[in-house]
Amino acid sequence: MPVNETAREIDQLETPVAIVDLDVLEANIARLQRFLDRHGIANRPHIKTHKIPQIAHMQVEAGAVGITCQKLSEAEVMADAGIGDIFIPYNIIGPRKLDRLVSLARRISIRVTADSAFTAQGLSAAARGARLELPVLVEFDSGLDRCGVRSPAEAADLARTIARLPGLRFAGLMTYPSSETVGPFVREVRRLLQPAGLDVECVSGGGSPAAWRAHHYPEVTEHRAGMYVYGDRHGIHHEVMALEECALKIIATVVSRPTGERGVLDAGSKTLSSDLMGLEGHGLILEYPKAVIYQLSEEHGHVDFSACAQRPQIGERVSLIPNHGCAVGNLFNHMVGVRRGRVEVVWPVAARGALQ
Repeated sequence: MPVNETAREIDQLETPVAIVDLDVLEANIARLQRFLDRHGIANRPHIKTHKIPQIAHMQVEAGAVGITCQKLSEAEVMADAGIGDIFIPYNIIGPRKLDRLVSLARRISIRVTADSAFTAQGLSAAARGARLELPVLVEFDSGLDRCGVRSPAEAADLARTIARLPGLRFAGLMTYPSSETVGPFVREVRRLLQPAGLDVECVSGGGSPAAWRAHHYPEVTEHRAGMYVYGDRHGIHHEVMALEECALKIIATVVSRPTGERGVLDAGSKTLSSDLMGLEGHGLILEYPKAVIYQLSEEHGHVDFSACAQRPQIGERVSLIPNHGCAVGNLFNHMVGVRRGRVEVVWPVAARGALQ
């Protein structure tokens, strides 16, 4: 049994275990929804952070217009759980994946993206064969040097291509992360598309750090954020959220104290991920904030307690804020929802490992 489902108190849970403070989670969902509503921006949260249908339903019930999934397999899990409006901002390529996409599009409302004619032509062939119309957004690069066309001229050209292809409808523009480059880019694309009579009906921006600045980018009509529901040490470091707004914690046990200054936790890279995110150490130990998790092996977290006035004993349990909540969310089979120290729910991470 991976999680002791008879446990009613946090200290009855076997470690390492991932817990989610339900009061904080609910407050985080409500806070971003209120903010985006106030500024007239549609909320389309990214479920890659939690991968849990029950949390996705909470987000939709709070006012989100739908959700964002990065991969088809995530979207399939969410559709099976009753989520009816999903955006997949990813280039979907290959016959098998395109078959799965049109099967999904027969069941729910789906939008996708493309950043090349190659991707658009594949989408068109699949949609035409299924006698469907797929809304397609053009992805553009706003500075991350990842996917996306690089210039407004390329975006406009691809938009015209999409509009001409059977089975497709040009549905707007998408980027990640939202930044100051979005406004000038979108305005120029609109100018270039005006002679063709094509409207940029949606501009989808993204990123939890950018969410609280979304109103500074008036062209953005919807926002995709993921990490905001859980929070993590990276978000704290960049002042996206405060420590008390972090819903996700890892409870671990000190299993060894080889020296007076060093300790070992039962949480290694398979618990915390190896992501440093530009930070010192692999997580924040709340009870010993000056400690440094300086190294991870697969099942051990190596901790330097030398800067701490008090140091833990073997068998002591500690709580950690991970560096990167999205990566940690994909490492656990279950998340344990707690409220004021008591276990309230155990959620399977249903889309864990959904990478295809």
